[in-house]
Amino acid sequence: MKLERADTMNERMHAFADAVGKVLVDAFHYLALFAIGAAIVWSAGVAFLGMAEKGHASIDDILLLFIYLELGAMVGIYFKTNHMPVRFLIYVAMTALTRMLISDVQAHHRPDMGAILVSGAILLLAVATLVIRFGSSKFPSGQPER
Repeated sequence: MKLERADTMNERMHAFADAVGKVLVDAFHYLALFAIGAAIVWSAGVAFLGMAEKGHASIDDILLLFIYLELGAMVGIYFKTNHMPVRFLIYVAMTALTRMLISDVQAHHRPDMGAILVSGAILLLAVATLVIRFGSSKFPSGQPER
């Protein structure tokens, strides 16, 4: 009898600890998402104000805004689905490399081996995106249990 009561109390304690743990993890999850989203909006706003102060936007500035847009979309998708969209990270990397390539060519006015390497990296990321999309269409993942 006492052993059954102890087992019941132990199960209740575990259920309570699991419930509190889930609440704390979810609270941290949402707080972190809001903080990341706010940082993206803040950074994009500062970049946009810098462009307005300059009086014009260069291609670098526009690509930087696209990076912020992709990061914001990634946070939004993660907020809605609790899945990290890896493709969006690849898109951010491709945009960042494109930005770097354009800046380098504009600054030096001559393409060199670095431009070819960066172009190859962009191509590799594009192929990785293709592989991920093909894999997710052929082998869709099941919905995780909650």
